[in-house]
Amino acid sequence: MAKIEMKISVSMEETFEDFLLMKKSMGLSDKTLITYKQHFSAIKRHLSVEKPIESMERQDLERMISSMRDTGLAPTSIQSYTRTLKSFFSWCNEEEITNLNLSRYRAQETIKDTYTDRELELLLKKPNMRTCNFAEYRSWVIINLLLNNGCRAASIRNIKNKDVDLCSQIIHLRHTKNKKAQVIPVSSLLSAILSEYMRIRGGSDDDYLFSNIQGEQMTENNLKLSIAKYNKRRGVEKTSIHMFRHTFAKKYLVDCGGNAFTLQRLLGHSTLEMTKHYCAIFDSDITK
Repeated sequence: MAKIEMKISVSMEETFEDFLLMKKSMGLSDKTLITYKQHFSAIKRHLSVEKPIESMERQDLERMISSMRDTGLAPTSIQSYTRTLKSFFSWCNEEEITNLNLSRYRAQETIKDTYTDRELELLLKKPNMRTCNFAEYRSWVIINLLLNNGCRAASIRNIKNKDVDLCSQIIHLRHTKNKKAQVIPVSSLLSAILSEYMRIRGGSDDDYLFSNIQGEQMTENNLKLSIAKYNKRRGVEKTSIHMFRHTFAKKYLVDCGGNAFTLQRLLGHSTLEMTKHYCAIFDSDITK
């Protein structure tokens, strides 16, 4: 009978698979898990992940970052990849696999593109209700909602009719990035828009508010294409849904003189760190 020997040396790549399994068991979203895998695939081009995890040294990570910079990777990409590795090594430390970690990579702040006032004027003009189709009308309502509170596309897709409380002028977001239920305010104007839309849309309490033509939940790609088509028909070449979130943040901070703490609540950030990022990139506009 062959003697069974324990495999002591495990590669970094194998350890990362264990890390993903742990994250999945903790309820991390499929989208985040896919992002982690994509980041690791990019990291593999600059780091020998076949090496045993215990033999990995700080110099290996420094050379990895140097290689990423030499190949012309965007600073924001390097920041994202190192953030994933930092999370991975933190877990390794907790599991006493290694005591290695890396410092946060600080990319230079870049100004986030936003929709201009002229573009918003074009996008917010109500479509002709006698000639437009449901998709165009739905996109108009979605854009109004995005600019009212800056919520994410994934949250938009998961709102159900029962989540909208027009009497209290609030919407319950049950699907958020940090998985914490969130309540967002609805302005009087948006309340009137939603009231009309819900009357036209119909459906039961458990139906999705922004459904496709068949009454089913919109896919991520369906929502993306729908907004892109709507924007271009209005003469707006920018089509990013997330840009509405940047626009909302800028409008709140610059035009409304809002503060970071309230913006944190409105955007649903777990910590103030990301909100401070918005404050930093729009700092020159706030000064003006």
